[in-house]
Amino acid sequence: MSRIRVGVVGIGHLGNYHLQKYARIEDVEIVGASDSQTERARKAADQFGCEALSDHRRLLGRVDAVSIAVPTGAHYAVAHDFLEAGVHVLLEKPITETLAQADELVALAEKQRLAFQIGFVERFNPAIVALEGVMKKPVFIEAHRLHPFFERGTDVDVVLDLMVHDLDLILHFVQSSVTDVAAVGVSVLSEKIDIANARVTFADGCVANLTASRVTAKTMQKIRFFETNGYHSADCAKREVSSLRTRRFPDGKVEIVANPLNIPKHDPLEEEIQAFVRAVKTGMPPPVTGEEGRQSLEVALNIVDRIESARRSLR
Repeated sequence: MSRIRVGVVGIGHLGNYHLQKYARIEDVEIVGASDSQTERARKAADQFGCEALSDHRRLLGRVDAVSIAVPTGAHYAVAHDFLEAGVHVLLEKPITETLAQADELVALAEKQRLAFQIGFVERFNPAIVALEGVMKKPVFIEAHRLHPFFERGTDVDVVLDLMVHDLDLILHFVQSSVTDVAAVGVSVLSEKIDIANARVTFADGCVANLTASRVTAKTMQKIRFFETNGYHSADCAKREVSSLRTRRFPDGKVEIVANPLNIPKHDPLEEEIQAFVRAVKTGMPPPVTGEEGRQSLEVALNIVDRIESARRSLR
């Protein structure tokens, strides 16, 4: 496949960024921008020289691949339409609202032999990429993802809106099954959970503590990995990494030394889009598969269930 015909469905905050990145790839042709709000689609179409569409189904048969950045509640229906029609899909996180929906999309993509990538952009963050070669076996992980309140994203609670990013990173690096989940959370500015803390225990003994909030004054996106012989701290917002390791001497003494890492200089979303295009062209699995999106959703829903159960018990 020499030239990829693409469309973007959902021309909000993220959808516009997807269009910008596709426009920079030489062998990609943007066919259409689709949004139920016609003015959004028209404005994007004017900017990127493509067709404005109010119904995403009008792209079927005209595109090879599509980015879907609609509200979470519409993920399943829109993605199903394209996968069923043989179109490769890059679907923003979280994969779906339910595990049953996620299972159906993963199975459909596999049946159709399509690239089905989930939009966990932090996987492509330079700070995270720098850790790929040094992370061995985390024993404790601490993650904080704190943001000011924005109306967008409040169609889901903070676990599926923000915490799910860190869940994906943790599952990626730990590579062990979850054995226990404990969680607390509260609603502050919306009807859904706005602040949450979760403790996730894995079969290999690793424990992860995650905090997510969308009611803070400042943004924080930090994740710290502790290993028996090292420590790594990644600031995803600043795209910086601090890495330390232990050095042992023959006499038994141990010291902690800096572990300089090569941090790549790239735009995470641009890398994500390029990775998706490569998967479409080569037929190789995308870097963040539908199955991985399903795994992070399962843990996220478990956390939400624990929070809701605790809240019900207090009523």
